[in-house]
Amino acid sequence: MKQLFAHKVYTGNEILKDQLLTIENGKLTNIRHSVPLPEIQIVQNLCAGLFDSHINGGEKYYFTQRADEETIDDIYQASVATGTGYVLPTLITSPQDNILKGIEAVRSYQEKYPGSGVLGMHLEGPFLNPIKRGAHLVAYVRKPSNADLEEIIKFGKDVIKLITIAPEMFTEDQLKMLLESGITVSAGHSNATYTEASKAFTQGIHLVTHLYNAMSAFAHREPGLVGATFDNNSVYAPIIIDGVHCDFAAARVAYKIKKDKLFLISDALFLGEKVTEFKWGEFDANLKNGRYTNSDGNLAGATISLGDAVRNAVQIVGIPLQEAIEMATIRPAKAINLDKQIGYVGIGYPATFTTFDDDLEKFQVLKF
Repeated sequence: MKQLFAHKVYTGNEILKDQLLTIENGKLTNIRHSVPLPEIQIVQNLCAGLFDSHINGGEKYYFTQRADEETIDDIYQASVATGTGYVLPTLITSPQDNILKGIEAVRSYQEKYPGSGVLGMHLEGPFLNPIKRGAHLVAYVRKPSNADLEEIIKFGKDVIKLITIAPEMFTEDQLKMLLESGITVSAGHSNATYTEASKAFTQGIHLVTHLYNAMSAFAHREPGLVGATFDNNSVYAPIIIDGVHCDFAAARVAYKIKKDKLFLISDALFLGEKVTEFKWGEFDANLKNGRYTNSDGNLAGATISLGDAVRNAVQIVGIPLQEAIEMATIRPAKAINLDKQIGYVGIGYPATFTTFDDDLEKFQVLKF
């Protein structure tokens, strides 16, 4: 048995003050009001481990380029070092054999390290709209075939937790096949009209990928995917609050409209800004003034950690701290149907926590 005292606990739906947490076998078994005890570790603020459902690389390696266990561990360890307890390493549009290699690497890593915070993977592409491909390589963007879909679904079972697609590129039967697979489907890198996006939502998609970025924009005569997302109260919307991928004012508007369906991602190309130049085939990225851009001038991924996103949400966008924490814990867990496993500080949930100071400058993972 282990114990921990926290002055404030952000449970995922409320704030509790002066709590003594008891942990056994890696799970929280009791939480109660107490006073600090000299022999017990004391932290200022505690929440469930932050969960980043969209991260592309760690401090050194990029998952799509190196779809192996070393890269997965780099992503996980770099995330933990910046306060994020759970991740979905994200593999972007690439050849089918690279996708299958990435799936196998995640499966093998999970088998070797079952207690890690690597919960599976996010497959972003390759079935995107080339008009909204962003930094994804046009050579690998493709319309779905039944054979490719069936192979990804069969091979990725229990590993792929999230897949980003452009729904307008799919037939109804293909979209149904994907939705019935058990993989959470997100609409992104899409040029869908408002009507096409709304139809996809009625078919079962309840999530979009990086709100505003690489999707048909809102206009007063054609609201696009952004407008359809704003108009549907059940659709979750992750957002990159770095001031680069979207203006902070746009994030403020999204918060007012999406309310409890807005959540945070990093979409980090690399963490720590140690990689300043990167090339994978025709995919390239250069770091300048805190942003990664490719040779076409497109954004190629973010530089922030999820803790940075929380701080920006609170200090710049003006989101209350409790909500910002929920946007990095329970909301993404709910969006990807993982809230029975992670996201709450509650009895029976894993004793993987993120602690942070009042200034939101230092985020740390505590794992028991």
